Amino acid sequence: MILVTGANGQLGHCFRQVSAHWQHHAFIFAGSQELDVSDRRAVQTYFKSFQPGNIKWVINCAGYTSVDKAEQEPQKARKANVSGPQNLAQVCAEWGIPLVHFSTDYVYHSRQNTPFQETDPVSPKGVYARTKLAGERAALRAQPLTMIVRTSWVYSTFGHNFVKTMLRLGRERETIHVVGDQIGSPTYAPDLAETVMKIIRQVESGAVPVASIAGIWNYANEGVASWYDFAAAIFEMEHIACQVQPIASKNYPTPAMRPPFSVLDKAKIKTVFGIEIPHWRERLRHCLAL
Repeated sequence: MILVTGANGQLGHCFRQVSAHWQHHAFIFAGSQELDVSDRRAVQTYFKSFQPGNIKWVINCAGYTSVDKAEQEPQKARKANVSGPQNLAQVCAEWGIPLVHFSTDYVYHSRQNTPFQETDPVSPKGVYARTKLAGERAALRAQPLTMIVRTSWVYSTFGHNFVKTMLRLGRERETIHVVGDQIGSPTYAPDLAETVMKIIRQVESGAVPVASIAGIWNYANEGVASWYDFAAAIFEMEHIACQVQPIASKNYPTPAMRPPFSVLDKAKIKTVFGIEIPHWRERLRHCLAL
């Protein structure tokens, strides 16, 4: 069985969707009501409700993702982003279960202007970014057999995300201003979920050793964009007449700092697991067609 925590969030919902393509696996989907990962005792009790050995993998999609709100709610962010993965990792270590945990491009916040490799220095700014990095480290300390997947600009047809916000605003307004000097790569959440499942299949088939998953991995769709480019593509593909105007980050202040450049180098995950990653425009078109 594969346990997916945070199952009612955007990424968790996408694992529910892709599970239909992986019917030879049994899935357990646990939302926050079923399992509060920040409660160590609750995590232990939940795992003990299953026979030892029945859970083969844990995929942690739980987390605090409200980047700006985290500045006012640091304790909530820390519980979800640090205590949660730490608790899961500790129990996974006790049971000998590999853990997959998701992190963010926000940990790479520097003046670098070439794609970030997993070994590049980290410099998180703001509560959200710092708690996500602390969560990575806590998970890896507790369970070395943890796969940390750093990703960026995640969207899908579910939940709150940039694509859905732009579709709404584009249909309400004649003109909108979108930041044009923050550069990254959009990630279609179902692609991320499918990639994790392909890696699990490789491990279970013996194609790669389970130990090979350990550590930090970058994943995003191919290609580079600013938020302005992303918004313009959405309107172009949906034939929305709203005009998009680029704006500088300094003219659109937010409580939490965003990385000016956070393009991820995906060579490691592509090489080790033979993963092919589609371009973000192709996957955006697919998403909008649903």
